[in-house]
Amino acid sequence: MKRLILMRHAKTEPWTEGIDDFGRALTDQGRSDARRMAEEIVAIGWSPERILVSTARRARETCSEVAKVVEGEKVRPMESLYLSGMRGISESVKQNDSAGTLMVIGHNPGLHDFGLTLLRDGGSSDHDAAVRLTEKFPTSCVALFESDEDGAFVPVHFRLSEVFRARDFREADPA
Repeated sequence: MKRLILMRHAKTEPWTEGIDDFGRALTDQGRSDARRMAEEIVAIGWSPERILVSTARRARETCSEVAKVVEGEKVRPMESLYLSGMRGISESVKQNDSAGTLMVIGHNPGLHDFGLTLLRDGGSSDHDAAVRLTEKFPTSCVALFESDEDGAFVPVHFRLSEVFRARDFREADPA
C-alpha cells in the first residue's frame, strides 16, 4: 500500500511592503497548527518516509514543525514546488514515488487542484472527506490519499481517505 499526504503550508504573516511573498514567515498560530496536523497524521499511523517541501520560507517552517513530531523522515526541499501548478506537483510526486508514504508541503492553488484531480480520478473512501476537499484547502489543511498498488505513482490508483483542517481541531480543543 502506498500513501500520499498533501499539506498546505501553515498560517503566515500577511504580505506587506518590504516582505516578499517567498520570505513570509509563519505566525505563532501557524506553527501550532502545523505541529497539531503532524500529531494527527502520526496518531492514525501515517508517518512520511519522505517530505517534499517548497523552498518558500512558510513551507520550510511548516516542514520544520512537522519534523518535530514525525520521526525518520527525509526532507527534500524543491524550488519547483514554489507556487507550482498541478502538473509540477504531479511530476515531483512521480520522481519520488519510491517512498511508501510521501508527503508534499506546498501552496495553493496548485496543491488544491492536484488533490481535486486525485479525487476525481481515484475517488474517495469517505464522502465527508471528499466534500471537505472540494469546498476549500485552507492553511495547514492535510489531505490523505492511499493506493492498494505498490508500483509507480498512477493518480487513478489513489483514493482520498481523510481531510484534516487545523480549525476543526482548534474548535475541539478545550480553551
